[in-house]
Amino acid sequence: MKKYLPFILLGFGLLAVIFVVILVKNSKNTNTEDENEAAVPEIPVEQRPVVALIPTNNPAVPNSDGHWLDFKVQKINVLGAASMDYELIYSTASGGQQGVPGTVKLDGNDVDRMLLLGSESSGKFRYDTGVEQGTMTIRFRDGKGKLIGKLSTMFHLQSDVTELTSVDGVFKYTLDKIAKGVFFVTMQTFKDPEAGMAVISQNGYSVFASDSKPHTGKIVQ
Repeated sequence: MKKYLPFILLGFGLLAVIFVVILVKNSKNTNTEDENEAAVPEIPVEQRPVVALIPTNNPAVPNSDGHWLDFKVQKINVLGAASMDYELIYSTASGGQQGVPGTVKLDGNDVDRMLLLGSESSGKFRYDTGVEQGTMTIRFRDGKGKLIGKLSTMFHLQSDVTELTSVDGVFKYTLDKIAKGVFFVTMQTFKDPEAGMAVISQNGYSVFASDSKPHTGKIVQ
């Protein structure tokens, strides 16, 4: 055994060197990707789609109001885009963060996905509590997978209040009365969605309601 000990040690040494090289390489790749993403040109206003997160429920799951977001991307017109990555990040009552990622191939149609604020296993659902704010980021890629554009918007999920506000404070809508049991999302949508889709839309901001009904109020300037 002692005869082969130097070779064994040499082998472990080589494995350690290889491991370090891989870590350094991955770190460089990550940094390069971050730098490339930071250098991606801003999507021109005329090419920006409508991005919406509509609070809803899952008809097949009881007591799921406010735990699902209907993610819609409409009027997609980003030149050269073949696919779209999306990433929903939100904060929970415990102060932690959760993410919901995905990728969609673009075929000329609108994107529509139901996103769960929680997790599912074997048909059983666990809902994250205290979700009020988060961010939706979408990244467009060409046919070769190259990042060609990115948009990010914050959302504010509220219920049983009269003042609905965007996270950045730019947009405020005051309801005439509290809508009991109705969930609202206020967010920047970049473009105004189709008529009747939102409670109110103005200057690229919208309010969406979980009951899809009109809710009278006024915009606070």
